[in-house]
Amino acid sequence: MHGEYKVIGGKLVVADLEVHNDRIQAASISGDFFLEPDTALENINQALIGLSADASHQVITAAVNAALDDDVVMFGFSAEAVATAVRRALGKASSWLDHEFALIPPVTLPAAEHVALDEVIARSVGKGLRGPTLRFWDWDDSVVVIGSFQSVKNEVDMAAAEAENVNVVRRITGGGAMFMEPGNCITYSLTVPTSLVDGMSIEKSYQFLDAWVLSALNEVGIKAHYVPLNDIASSQGKIGGAAQKRFANGVLVHHATLAYDIDATKMLQVLRTGREKLSDKGIASANKRVDPMRSQTGLSRDSIIEAFMNQFSQVYRTQPGDYLAHELDDAKTLVTEKFHANEWLYKVN
Repeated sequence: MHGEYKVIGGKLVVADLEVHNDRIQAASISGDFFLEPDTALENINQALIGLSADASHQVITAAVNAALDDDVVMFGFSAEAVATAVRRALGKASSWLDHEFALIPPVTLPAAEHVALDEVIARSVGKGLRGPTLRFWDWDDSVVVIGSFQSVKNEVDMAAAEAENVNVVRRITGGGAMFMEPGNCITYSLTVPTSLVDGMSIEKSYQFLDAWVLSALNEVGIKAHYVPLNDIASSQGKIGGAAQKRFANGVLVHHATLAYDIDATKMLQVLRTGREKLSDKGIASANKRVDPMRSQTGLSRDSIIEAFMNQFSQVYRTQPGDYLAHELDDAKTLVTEKFHANEWLYKVN
C-alpha cells in the first residue's frame, strides 16, 4: 500500500505499508524532508506497526508523536503529515490525483439558484451521481448573500436594499456577506469528498483547497497569498474570501468570492458592516470602487475566469461538465421552499 502527501509549503512524505488482518505489519516512511537524528525515522516506522488499518488521523498522529523524543527535529514535515500519507496509503484519505473533476464554466442563473446548487451538487456527489466538481457562478440580478450564521438586521440595511432592488439570500456556508451585482466579482464552488482534507485543521483545509487559486492569480499578474482563516489578499489588500460547509454524507463544499469591480457606494448603502469595515479606507465618494482584480490585472472578468479554469485543468485531472437536469430543477424547488422563505432568511434575525 502506497500513499504520498506534499506538505503545503513543505516537503513530500511517502508511506509504504504492508497490511495483514487489518493491522499494519510493516511500514516505511520516506521523502525529501529533514529529520534529526536520522535514527528517529525507524522510531516513526515502528510506531505505525500494529496500528489498525482503520486508525483515525488523530490516533496515527498521536502514535508517531509518542515514539519521538523531545530532541527530535522534523523540518518540512510533521507527525500529522505522516498520518496523512499513511491514511492515503490505507485508502482512508485521498489526494487531488485520486479524483477527476467536472469543470462547469459560468452559467447565468439567479444568484439564489447558485446558492441552492451548493446544496444540490453536494447531494449529487454524496450519492455518486457525479464526481467532484468545480463550478463558476454567473448571475443576472443584484443580491447580498449573507453567511449562514449572520444576523440580517446587523448585516443588511433592508430598506436600502429594497430601494436599490438588491435581493438578500442566506447561504449554507458560514463567513461574511457577499455583495454581488452582475459582473462585479468572481465566485466559484468546489465540491469534494471530505477524504481530500482528511486530518487537516479547518484553517489548513482552506489554504489547501485554494492553493490553485493563488497560482492562477499569479498567472494573471497578482501575487496573492492566504491570510488565515479564509481571506485571499495581495500586497494591495484583500481580494476575496472563502467559506465551507461539511455535510454528514462525507462531502465538503468550499467556495470563494473575489472582488473584480464593485460599486463601493452602493455596497456601503446596503451593507451595514461594510460601512464599518471600509470606514478607515476613505471610501465615501460615489465615484469610488473596489476593483482589485480589474485594476491589478487590466484583464476582463471573462479572461480571468478563463485563466482560473485553465490553471485548475493544468494542475488536476478534469473533464468538461454541466448541470444535470434534475439538479437545476431541485435548485429551483429549494429556492422556493427554503432560500426565499423567511424562516430560512431570518433564522438569525
